[in-house]
Amino acid sequence: MPLTLGHRTSAQRAVMGQRVCIIGGGVIGLASAYALVRQGLEVTLVEAQDSLGSQTSFANGGQLSYRYVAPLADAGVPWQALGWMLKGDSPLRLRPRLDPAQWRWLAGFLGACRHSVNQRNGAHLLRLALLSQETLKTWREADGLTDFDWRRNGKLVTFREAGSFEHARHNLSDPRQQQVLTGAECASLEPALGDAPFIGGIYTPDEEVADCHAFCQQLAARLRASGRCEILLGQRVRGIRHQGDRVQAIDLGERLLAVDHLVLAAGHRSPELQLPGLKLPLYPLKGYSLSAPIGPQHRAPEISITDYNRKIVYARIGQQLRVAAMVDIVGFDPAPDPGRLALLRHQAAQTFAHAGDYQAAVEWAGMRPATPSGVPLVGGTAYRNLWLNLGHGALGFTLACGSGQLLGELIGQRPTSIDMQGLAPRAA
Repeated sequence: MPLTLGHRTSAQRAVMGQRVCIIGGGVIGLASAYALVRQGLEVTLVEAQDSLGSQTSFANGGQLSYRYVAPLADAGVPWQALGWMLKGDSPLRLRPRLDPAQWRWLAGFLGACRHSVNQRNGAHLLRLALLSQETLKTWREADGLTDFDWRRNGKLVTFREAGSFEHARHNLSDPRQQQVLTGAECASLEPALGDAPFIGGIYTPDEEVADCHAFCQQLAARLRASGRCEILLGQRVRGIRHQGDRVQAIDLGERLLAVDHLVLAAGHRSPELQLPGLKLPLYPLKGYSLSAPIGPQHRAPEISITDYNRKIVYARIGQQLRVAAMVDIVGFDPAPDPGRLALLRHQAAQTFAHAGDYQAAVEWAGMRPATPSGVPLVGGTAYRNLWLNLGHGALGFTLACGSGQLLGELIGQRPTSIDMQGLAPRAA
């Protein structure tokens, strides 16, 4: 594995002799570990489950949508959400609970629902997303990281309503890279659209798609082969020991594991690992997906499709069609809701009747850890050796490589690849 082991300052050399412990074995934790190992650091990765990438990273939408990273919080969204809540087929569902964490998160979300705030946060996400795209390119080309069904297949965001289409065409995130198409042009570009009721679309040719779970397995294999990373599975962290402004160890129940640096990348469960003064504004947004087998008789889209008005994404990943959608703000129960999955199957069959075998589709639900603003927490805290890589929401796969790269640079005391404005944690 190529390592960037050039000239280092005395401070950087001191860090090289230390071990970084990462809590969380999803795509964020694994990408963080990989970036750290590439920079010559020693890593211990701790995962509560018996396998890696088996929860939120297992069957997400698969789209690497680097130029479609606008936060959910925006002007008009609260009123739109109220309308959705009155409909049985709403892409968003809110179930109020007697949970202070939910109400604090919702208050923060409402505070971020202003157009100026959305634009500012969107710029932060776009900067991180483009770094992530470049980082993954380096890992693929320099390291030969393959076998996770990666393709540069382009992405087409399609619209059913004239109002939303007009708004989108006048607010492109990157006009140099995006093309505005009529409904007929969309069908010509992607024949699988057929008679789908789309009046137009926005096409970005250099967007990508991949299998997030397979990516996690490839990272894990490289980490094990590097000799620089120890992976501990089935190890639930019970707490974090600290003294003053430094963390000292993590409690694994039967033993304490001493740490030089600690990275918290445990998704929506991270707030359970409480420390004085550390408040993590995270809440899970439950999403759903179907992985439908594609046979020779099916006609699945080759381009990734986002049905904007229904908030459904379609991505061909190898010989399966991944269909993903929905935001349920309903608490911490990860169990799939049969009604939501049935709705997703029905809507997919309406739009792409012949794209895959929906009756044989594998069902999944995932708890996507989100901040109210939609911008993740990447960087240091008030504890000098505690670092965060959290809150990526539905963009975890898209932002994982860039977030890991930044974390490696910060811990290794290197200049960061991009400006950290807006990305540094606001949680400690």
